[in-house]
Amino acid sequence: MTFRALPSVDRLIRAVRSDGADMPHELVREAARAVLNEARTSISAGHPPPDLSTLVAAVQARLRADVTPSLRPLINATGVIIQTNLGRAPLSAAACAAMQEVGSGYSNLEYDLAQGERGSRHVHLESLLVQLTGAEAALVVNNNAAAVYLVLIAMAAGREVIVSRGQAVEIGGGFRIPDVLRASGALLIEVGTTNRTYARDYTAAITERTALILRVHTSNFRLIGFVHEPPLAELTAVAHTHGIPLLDDLGSGTLIDTRQFGLPPEPTVQESVAAGADLVTFSGDKLLGGPQAGIIVGRRELIARLRRHPLARALRVDKCTIAGLTATLHSYLRGTALREIPVWQLISTPLTALQARAERIAGELRTAGIPALMVDCASAIGGGSLPGATQPSAGVALPPAGCGATALAHRLRMANPPVITRIVDDQVLCDLRSVFPHEDTTLINVVREVWQ
Repeated sequence: MTFRALPSVDRLIRAVRSDGADMPHELVREAARAVLNEARTSISAGHPPPDLSTLVAAVQARLRADVTPSLRPLINATGVIIQTNLGRAPLSAAACAAMQEVGSGYSNLEYDLAQGERGSRHVHLESLLVQLTGAEAALVVNNNAAAVYLVLIAMAAGREVIVSRGQAVEIGGGFRIPDVLRASGALLIEVGTTNRTYARDYTAAITERTALILRVHTSNFRLIGFVHEPPLAELTAVAHTHGIPLLDDLGSGTLIDTRQFGLPPEPTVQESVAAGADLVTFSGDKLLGGPQAGIIVGRRELIARLRRHPLARALRVDKCTIAGLTATLHSYLRGTALREIPVWQLISTPLTALQARAERIAGELRTAGIPALMVDCASAIGGGSLPGATQPSAGVALPPAGCGATALAHRLRMANPPVITRIVDDQVLCDLRSVFPHEDTTLINVVREVWQ
């Protein structure tokens, strides 16, 4: 053993300080102790002791890691536009500016400027959502799961909620409709079968204990073949005939018709409201393209009931979310969402534009000695939206560079900034459907660096 070759903690700290480290003493001391412990373990395994400069470099690296945020930006080259693991919807420039402006100072979050007295944070978004959806009122909470849970606990605790058996689903992240109902105190009444449910099944299940009919949009999977679900208008007719509210959980939720981009139809919020749904819940950070939020629109008296529930305070959104969502909704109101909201920018990008960018990127990489190729591929919307639907896309295929595709993909993930790709036919594919044009040069530089 050659432990004596290691410096003391104090000596290592002095060496780190003399090399320019300007960190709190406690942080430097903990890093020094950790590095020396690692060195002792290495020596015990038969390795030679590191010299002082190596130890100093290790301490400095640990200090940099300590003060570097673990949450950081990256390039999404997976082709999945609303990638849940990668932060879902990128925010528009207007949304980011609004969040910074409101977040950096004071605001009239809960202050009525005209009356000079306490106001409500709910007023900032409600009128916009009413205009855009046709609903009577609106409420915003911190995500769509919270929106559904609030409705259930406020309106159905201790009573029955009727759901089609084919819609008693797990939406994602372990969020299961039966579990949410149970946690809210509501009793799940399943009707129909997995593949076929009719309006008469709902009618037959209604009792004096029925509090709600719940329709869940199957946004993350698709049943095909011998299937049937009653249209929403037919279901609302059943509910209203019996004086029962209907909750339509859209999950992702969109204000724009997706068919114009060659995609299957995704039910819009406006359609749900027009079809008679009493409450509609959807996400703010998926196809809407805003910050994380759960949005509830519907009948005025029901929204007021939700707003009065004690849980509403626990689930409310902060000033930055309100500012970002307001800016996002203004893009829809102005009719500029397709060019201002990143999700719709990416969805609406023509294939020819993607192919041209892929050819240019592949050409620059080949000039650098990297055998890259432009390839046609298919991308997904993601985020629990349009299950099974893809868009034609184009990307850059990288051969495994002698280390294997998995190893190359890992190198790209560990780069600065990280580049997240997918592997197709033992090649690393950078799908440009989810890469912004301003990121192309950075993508080229990262590939060049990891290839060396």
